[in-house]
Amino acid sequence: MDSGRRNTCERMWGLQEDGGTRMADSTAPVHCRPMISRKAKTLQKEWLEKLGALQFVLTLYSGGRRFVWPTTWAIWKYQRDYFPIKLVKTAELPPSQNYVLGSHPHGIMCTGAFSNFLTESNNFSRLFPGLQPWTAMMAIFFYVPLFREYIMAGGLRPASRHSLDFVLSQPQRGQAVVIVPGGAQEALYTARRRHRLELLNRKGFVRLALRHGASLVPVYSFGENDTFRCKAFSKRSWQYLCQVTCKRVTSIAPCIFWGRGLFSHKSCGLLPLPVPITTVVGGPIPVPQCSSPSEEQVDHYHRLYMDALERLFEEHKESCGVPASTHLTFY
Repeated sequence: MDSGRRNTCERMWGLQEDGGTRMADSTAPVHCRPMISRKAKTLQKEWLEKLGALQFVLTLYSGGRRFVWPTTWAIWKYQRDYFPIKLVKTAELPPSQNYVLGSHPHGIMCTGAFSNFLTESNNFSRLFPGLQPWTAMMAIFFYVPLFREYIMAGGLRPASRHSLDFVLSQPQRGQAVVIVPGGAQEALYTARRRHRLELLNRKGFVRLALRHGASLVPVYSFGENDTFRCKAFSKRSWQYLCQVTCKRVTSIAPCIFWGRGLFSHKSCGLLPLPVPITTVVGGPIPVPQCSSPSEEQVDHYHRLYMDALERLFEEHKESCGVPASTHLTFY
């Protein structure tokens, strides 16, 4: 995109550029689909981006104590540019409060959440000063020696009550726990250009917020479901039954997916498809502190959260390339 066209787009959408991160105020729509010419990239940079994206895939399938240096590795910026990935702020999140961020959708690998909350590729600490993000992950991965130390160094925590209660009980405010409520079940719904969420009966993150008086924050990553081609089965099929049974036994959903090859975009492989991902962080929903919240309280704030998430999706979907006729589907 030439400078004249870029300036025109930024004036149109009220955006400012800062090291690959786009920031927008709460009233301006967000332009989420940048026009990036692949031909303009050098061959070296194109290969570094591919390796960055592939390294992320292999990390999740091979292999806290949060340290800053892993989050600033240059490889994460190459991964960001491969898709590309953006982080959009729509409201202030003062560090005087704690937060529970619900990240949607799960997709195959939670690429948007990983890049934006576990790395500094889009300058999270500069965009949300004073916040300390912690991303929850299935507890089973924390039983793997060495891999456990690696993922904890980046800020991942087991998705258990004890672990997340510990984070939000710290005397220092500004703790931000990132949870993917849909979990492995939602991964089974992954399909390109579809927006299905497992949320109607997922209320544990709301109870967590109520126990600590942490504000709820809806987050949606547009493009997350488009990074791989997936085979989704009908809920009445025997294939889906096998997937659900395996998930119940192992806690891991056996999804059938494929991307592109490393050397040719026409071949199949583990390399994700280079489609734009835009993670939009919504405004906070104040939540009172209640050590033993009632079901009525949980249902009330769960409904407020779902309404806020739906508004966030509707406000930004068209600027992120989603047709106006598309709506969120809750299961």
